This record gives sequence, structure tokens and C-alpha cells, in this order.
Amino acid sequence: MVYTKEVQLGKHKLIFETGKLAKQSNGAVVVRYGDTMVLVTAVAGDLREDIDFFPLSVEYREKAFAAGKIPGGFFKREGKPTDKEVLSARLIDRPIRPLFPDEYRNDTQIAAFVYSYDNENDPDVIAACAASAALAISNVPFLEPVGEVRVGRVNGELVINPTLQEIEESEIELVVAGTESSIMMVEGEAKEVSEKELLDALMFAHGEIKKIVAAQKELQALCGKPKMEVAKKEIDQNLLSDVKALAFEKFKSIVASVMAKEERSAANKALTDEVLAALAEKYPEQEAAIKEILHDMEKELMRKRILEEGLRLDGRNTKQVRPISVELGLLPRVHGTALFTRGETQSLTTLTLGSKSDEQIIDGLQSEYKKRFILHYNFPPFSVGEVGRFSGVGRREVGHGNLAERSLKNIVPPEDKFPYMIRLNSDILESNGSSSMATVCAGSLALMDGGVPTKSAIAGIAMGLVKEGDQFAILTDILGNEDHLGDMDFKVAGSEKGITGFQMDIKIQGISYEIMEKALEQAKEGRLHILKIMNEALSAPREGISSYAPRIYTTKIPTDKIGAVIGPGGKVIQKMQKDFCVEINIEEDGTVSIAGQDAKLAKEAKEYIKWLTEEPEVGKTYNGKVASIKDFGAFVEFLPGTQGLLHISQIDNKRVNKVTDALKEGEMIKVKLISIEGGKFSLSRKVLLKDTKENGEENNGEQN
Repeated sequence: MVYTKEVQLGKHKLIFETGKLAKQSNGAVVVRYGDTMVLVTAVAGDLREDIDFFPLSVEYREKAFAAGKIPGGFFKREGKPTDKEVLSARLIDRPIRPLFPDEYRNDTQIAAFVYSYDNENDPDVIAACAASAALAISNVPFLEPVGEVRVGRVNGELVINPTLQEIEESEIELVVAGTESSIMMVEGEAKEVSEKELLDALMFAHGEIKKIVAAQKELQALCGKPKMEVAKKEIDQNLLSDVKALAFEKFKSIVASVMAKEERSAANKALTDEVLAALAEKYPEQEAAIKEILHDMEKELMRKRILEEGLRLDGRNTKQVRPISVELGLLPRVHGTALFTRGETQSLTTLTLGSKSDEQIIDGLQSEYKKRFILHYNFPPFSVGEVGRFSGVGRREVGHGNLAERSLKNIVPPEDKFPYMIRLNSDILESNGSSSMATVCAGSLALMDGGVPTKSAIAGIAMGLVKEGDQFAILTDILGNEDHLGDMDFKVAGSEKGITGFQMDIKIQGISYEIMEKALEQAKEGRLHILKIMNEALSAPREGISSYAPRIYTTKIPTDKIGAVIGPGGKVIQKMQKDFCVEINIEEDGTVSIAGQDAKLAKEAKEYIKWLTEEPEVGKTYNGKVASIKDFGAFVEFLPGTQGLLHISQIDNKRVNKVTDALKEGEMIKVKLISIEGGKFSLSRKVLLKDTKENGEENNGEQN
């Protein structure tokens, strides 16, 4: 039997349907919004007793046929997930992950497939709603449904699920996920908006999310399966007591001691090894249980110290930012460099400037487009003192890089003011909390170090939360352990004027607006503190770009002259590129970009193109080539592809009996355009000779 539920959301109805497709999964729901449709399935596997984490995987795939397209490439089928698909999968994973019982350890997989795309409504938030609904109606122990929406602000008005065109015009693009009672996840960018404006957008989003959750609950009431039982983990009280007797006071001392990350890790390991050795004989094969008790003990002690004493693992209070250092221009041959170190987190970010041909081509469900600003984030295993495989970029790296890119993209100058392709690359060399926000700071500084005329500096900071009952503490600039053992990771980036990027994930079942408001206010204090330090290192972009960066010059030509610049079979443009050692790109609107390492040659190429496409102007003098000779005069090519008549009477200021007496075919001569009639051009050489003679006579007179 097919069941449906729908809710009005902005311009369209959000329609949930189940019972028709993928019936062998634990739960399957198709959601439609406009003409965009997504199928999401939820499947639970067997219990994994050998692990201490929740094995959830989320896969999101956009099928090319959904937009009436055939995949590119040799094989003509969808390949590995694109960055867009990875980011969309994260938008599903992050809000649902905290909503499973702590003891649930079954392999669980969410699979989302975009089956129809209307070129207006992004499937990502629709897929998240479908994933929640599929879990809600399944027997998987999902605690409560979530809704997810995108919010824009167009012409001062907040818009729910804006179209792609509206997003382009929007001052805010915000993806919000939440339950009926609270916000679970936030992701987005803005054009320097205030904390209040962001909160208003969040509250607006949550009002719509409640409608989505209500529809899912109605669907669950119609066809939901009974939830599977999850066995509560029984803790051996004797083991708990023995571990506490051996470790509690020692752990309390470690938590209260100010240590570097490696020292703390070594101290924790030494204590763990000591407890394991002491209890090995009494509790054989209980190593995992002992480690779990010790982990929970550290978590309890750390959180208690923060809430009761306001002190953290490294001795800071809740509002302090770790020491910051900035170094610029480290690498001599790159176009810009910044080394940003905050505590034990360090980003080395480089700037590379490229030409039009270096722009990234994005081919997905939407129409193909190009990106001229990209940021790549890399997290090698040595940054956390580990040995690991160097393989492809992981989902975490894609997500962190995307957040940093979105935080910085609105300060990048437009192409008509700075015609370069811009790539930032952040290598995280050390990590102990918020490397993505270190990337934002280093990226902003690298842009300025490379002479990119950015409109302001951008800094980023990560906020944490420790909450027990009604008591809570907001933590500025969180450590890795505070992220792991805390309840929230709220990243905020922006300028002195306002917020440009943000991301929030929580590990508990929602937080209040009071907490969010306080976190945003505290984040602003931290951001301004970091910006002050950054501005002391470099307060404005450098005057010029690196001598090793290509020189790019632009000019505009009439669209009907594009063919003249390209030439038959591309011969003209290819010859120019070879002769001037440049790269030339021509847009459909006639914008020409000339890039080369040699500024002099690039300028000469620009002048040559201007000459190639110049419009004839009466009264102007040209260097022309005698194309053909007739009895009545000569035809002279005075502009590329443009000939004019030089009548025999206009060749010289004395009588010319035969044209061949004065001119030869192929000869270069100076001529003046004296008239244009009916599209025909009349030239004169005589008037130039007369001018020269008169000038010479005047000069001779002055010398006498």
C-alpha cells in the first residue's frame, strides 16, 4: 500500500511517499519538491559487538538522467562521488548521527538517489528530509525525525528553499536541520551579516522545520514499523569500582595539569596501561570495557572542571584564545604564503594565481559552469602524530575545505577588477582543534600577502559547549579533546563588519536559542581578537602581485570581431600566442584575457588585438599595406581585413602619372582616412606629405 503526506513549504509542497519503491529496505521514502525527486533508503545490518563506535554510512548520488543529461567521459556513466555529492551526504549524516541510542552498534546505511531534478530546487535538503522519514518509518531505532531547509535573504526578505537564481542574489545562504524542539546542524555563508540577522534566519528556518517534522510523524503513525530493541550495556559494578579506585585521583590530576597534546596523550596512555596491567588477571578479556570506563572518567572530570571551576585542559578560562603567531612570505617562489599557528594548530596556506584556462569546470546536474576561486584543504596524518595512508581526499577534508572557501569567497574581488583564477591550498601541519578556522585565517592572510585586493580580512574561530542539565559553558577556541568530549562544534568566520561563514554540529539532542545567541556573541569577541593580531601582521593587501605570477591584461572587442582575432582554423590566435608567449582567452561577450609571464610581451599582445579589432576612424593615420594596384589608384589594407582606396590624386603632393611609379604591391605606407561613404573608405597619403613639408618649412624658418 502507498502512503503519502505533504506540507506546504515556500513555493511548493514537500510530498513524502512510501510503499511503492525499494520495499525490501527497512525504510524507503520518495520526497518531491517542485519537480525535484529523491529516493532515500535506510537499511540496518547485524550488530557489531567488536566496535566502540556507531557504524553509520551515508551515500548520496546524483543521477545524470535526473536532469536529462548523459554523463561525460569515455564510459558515459556516473563515476566516483563529486565534491557536491560528498557535501550533500554530509548534510544528511551530521544531523541524524546524534539521534541514535548510544548502545546501537548495528551497521546502518542511508542511500539517497536523485531521480528527477528541475534545475531550480537543490536536492540536498530534500534528501535529508527523505532520509529522516525513511528512518522514522523503519524499525531502525531512530530517536526522532529531523527536517532540513535552506534559507536565503533576497531584497531583505527571508526565503525558504530559495531557487538557484535566488541564491545568487541572496545575502545569506543557510542550511538548517533540526528536530521539533531544537536545532541540530547549521551550515552556510553570508555577506558580512550580524549575529542577530543570523539568529533571525535560524528561527525562521526552525518554524518551517517543525512543519516537516510534523508531516513525518503523521507518516510514521500511518505505516511506521515497531522499533527494534537495543540492549542496554551492562557495566560490571565491581570492575567499575576497581577501575575508579586505581585511576580516579590520578586522572583528576592529569585533567587538572596543563600539558601539551602529546604529553597529555602519553600520560593518558601510561595510566591506561597501568590499570590494564593491574586488572588483567582479575578481569581477563575486559580490556575494551576498562578503556571505555577510563574514557568516560576523563570526560566526566574534564566537563566537571569546566562547569564548576571555569578552567580547561590547557589552563585557559572559557573565553581565552590560544597564543597566535603569523608568518608571511615563507616560500620564495609561490605567489603568496601565510603560516598561521594558534596553539597546537597550524596551517600553511599558499596562494597560486592562474589564467582563465585554469578555472575549474563543474559538471553536475546543473548547467556546466566555471569556478575562479577554489580552496583545497589537506589533513596529513603526521599533523596529529599518526602514521596513515596517503590516499584520496576524504569527506572530512572536502567538508572543511568547502567551509573555508565559502567563508572567504565573498571578499575575493570580482573578475573585472582582478582577472585572475585564484587557488588557495591549506596544508595542516599540526592539529589540536579547529584546523578549518586556522585555514580561514591563513587563507585571508595568503590572499593579502599575494597582493589580491580583498575588501577585508577574515578570521574564523570554533566554539564548544559543555552542558549538564540546565548548567552550560560556552568554550572559545576549542581543543581537539574539548571537541571530542564536548557537546558542540560551532565554527564562525567573518570580518570586523559581520559573519561570512558558519557551521554547527552537536552531539546531544538539540540546543536552545539562548545557547546559540551566547555562542555567537562569544565567537564575535574571539574573532575580533584574532583579526587584531592578523592586522598587526598585515593590515592591507600588498601593492603588487608576485613577480612569479602571470601578468594578465583584459580588453573588450566587438563580438563581430571575435572571428578576426581567432582567424581561420585558429591560425591568427595561435600565431599571436606563439609570437608574444601568451595565453589568450576570448569570452562570448567579447572580453579578451591575455596572460603571460613577460608583462611587456603581454601588453604588446593586447595592443595588437586592439589593432586587429579597431574600427576605422575618419582623420586617423594608419600604417597600411599596398594590397593591389590599379590604373586609378591603389587599394591599401590599413586595418586587418579592411581596405580603402588611395586614389592616384592622393598619392603624392606632386603629379603622379602612373601608380606604379610611386607604389609597389606589399609596400608599407602611412595613410590617413579622409572619408567613409556607403561603407567605402577613402585614403590620402598626400595630406600627410603636405603636413610634413609644412612642418619642415616652419622648423627651417625658426632655425634661420
